Amino acid sequence: MIPKDKFYRAYMDFFETAERKRRWNLFEDVPWDKLSPRANTEERAIRIETYCAEEMYLPDYTAAGTKLLRGVFGLSWFQTAWSYEESRHGLVFREYLLRSGLRTQEQFDKLETDVFSRSWKLPFATQRRMSCYGALQEAATYLAYRAQKDRAELEKDPTLEAIFFLVSRDEAAHAGFYREMIAIEMAEDRIGTLADLAHVIANFKMPGDGLIPNYHENLRIGGGGISPRLFFTRAVLPLLKQLGTSRDELKSASAAALPIRAAS
Repeated sequence: MIPKDKFYRAYMDFFETAERKRRWNLFEDVPWDKLSPRANTEERAIRIETYCAEEMYLPDYTAAGTKLLRGVFGLSWFQTAWSYEESRHGLVFREYLLRSGLRTQEQFDKLETDVFSRSWKLPFATQRRMSCYGALQEAATYLAYRAQKDRAELEKDPTLEAIFFLVSRDEAAHAGFYREMIAIEMAEDRIGTLADLAHVIANFKMPGDGLIPNYHENLRIGGGGISPRLFFTRAVLPLLKQLGTSRDELKSASAAALPIRAAS
């Protein structure tokens, strides 16, 4: 059994870095005064709105995560900090849509109604599998947001560039914490952890997939998604390298875990 202090120390490292280097203020760190409606297009509106909708399922993410992690101090406190940081993402996208004029308050009220008419459920039932999922999902989100930051820079949009810089930095930090959780689990049970990671990779999808109407089409129209190839080369393979494992070891671990699960 993994000593709980390992999770606590990992969280404290995450928290200290966040407090000292990564905290940002929606009102002071985003150059709202440089926001220009000249760049407004429906394509941009769809892109930001889709990101915003995915972030708006935060109550579901938080409730499910807190229930799963309750009793492990470091992990449950990370869930709380994660929820706060993710709440800023939904807020900053919402503010951008409204302040830019891309969406009216009436349109946003309808979006809220649509979002909250459906509920997100945990894609995996165990803490370890959700750590694997978190590492991949946060990495994928980072890649998407970082690409949007670079795009905004090319388009000379300082407001959107600042927004995506801030939110992508958060996502990278979240992915790093989940990678640390996987490493802690691997030190205790390498085969079981890698088998779980293989299972998550094989069944991975983003939170909005199957939940937000026209999710993939909206991202395609707005140029806001990442391709399966990019996900594999920039999220999956780097994760395996950082964990000191390989695709072959994942396959071997999955095969070794099958008889154990069948017998249990």
